[in-house]
Amino acid sequence: MPQDATRRTYLANERTYLAWWRTGLTCLAVAFGAGRIVPALGGHARWPYALLGVGFALLGVAFMVLGSRRQREVHEAIERGEFADLDDKLTRALTGAGVVMGIGVLILVLVD
Repeated sequence: MPQDATRRTYLANERTYLAWWRTGLTCLAVAFGAGRIVPALGGHARWPYALLGVGFALLGVAFMVLGSRRQREVHEAIERGEFADLDDKLTRALTGAGVVMGIGVLILVLVD
């Protein structure tokens, strides 16, 4: 019996959407840990950790919003029988934000 590739493609799109959400939720958890828990445990100055937490929270929200947008774009492309390429600007922006957050963590680890 032949398999319907379109159904598998829709399901793959759903799994990818959920991966965007998992990434967003992970960023939110890191934001809370960095912004609230770490300074409370170590008696550190709160502001650099809060700033880093805000950055991770914004990144997490961005992943969820962009994941939703991407899911719709891919869904519509599948319906038209086309391919929806991931925007290079978006990829570079998310990568840049991740690099900035990573450098922020590195600085806090080395300084504190």
